[in-house]
Amino acid sequence: MVHPFNRIFGLGEKADSELELGEESYHQDEVIEIPVQSIEPNRYQPRSIFNEEKIKELAQTINTHGMIQPIVVRKIDEDRYEIIAGERRWRAVQSLGWEKVSAIVRDMSDTQTASVALIENLQREELTVIEEAVAYAKLLEMHSLTQEALAQRLGKNQSTIANKLRLLKLPEAVQQALLNKHITERHARALIKLDEEEKQLKLLQEIMEHDLNVKQTEERIANLNQSKEKQKKKRPKLKGINKDIRIAMNTIRQSLNMVSDTGIDLESDEQDLDDYYQITIKIPKKK
Repeated sequence: MVHPFNRIFGLGEKADSELELGEESYHQDEVIEIPVQSIEPNRYQPRSIFNEEKIKELAQTINTHGMIQPIVVRKIDEDRYEIIAGERRWRAVQSLGWEKVSAIVRDMSDTQTASVALIENLQREELTVIEEAVAYAKLLEMHSLTQEALAQRLGKNQSTIANKLRLLKLPEAVQQALLNKHITERHARALIKLDEEEKQLKLLQEIMEHDLNVKQTEERIANLNQSKEKQKKKRPKLKGINKDIRIAMNTIRQSLNMVSDTGIDLESDEQDLDDYYQITIKIPKKK
């Protein structure tokens, strides 16, 4: 029977007999010893952070009980191999100073290799939310799937896929903070509600400096959005007024937006009075 992963992502019957993800059944393949230094990590590895403590624990287990499961590699040169599955075991063996490691050599394309690496890590649920989001994005691109189709194939809700992918729209600094676990996924999802990158980064700094919890963060965002909405409502409607005055007002507004884009958190208030328009601008002395 074809393994679900291979049927879903088109690896076929042959691949199914060669590798079963999750269960990792390698008994149908020949295990050989390969020099550790001849092996390279998977270029499609979704995991960007490896927990060194867990690698040490794994190394101790391997040193005591040996390699229970071989790693899976593919040949990329005459005497060079690339890991398909089992990078943590390979890193553990490296730390032990072993010269050779038990491995199975498989013939897989770039797409197959990338898919196996992504799915293997997704199944183990050890990725950070950003790594998970990147994995989903790569699978969508490689297999030309919709979010709904990918969700069905992975047995997840479409909303789960969509929520993770939205995180990739956040500024790099926010993604890095999430990757390093300086903020939680709920913090990050709250920041999406701010439509300006500058405000997202500024609030990120507040969250980290003042250790704001999710509720405090959401309250801060609500206040910022409410303040912005009030500013919009205070702006006078320019329809039906003299063209020159309308141009002047729009020019002033654009100038204020340009100042805000520099990082200065200015406040402006526009009022439509009987005989004139009044614009009040407050510029903080400290940026």
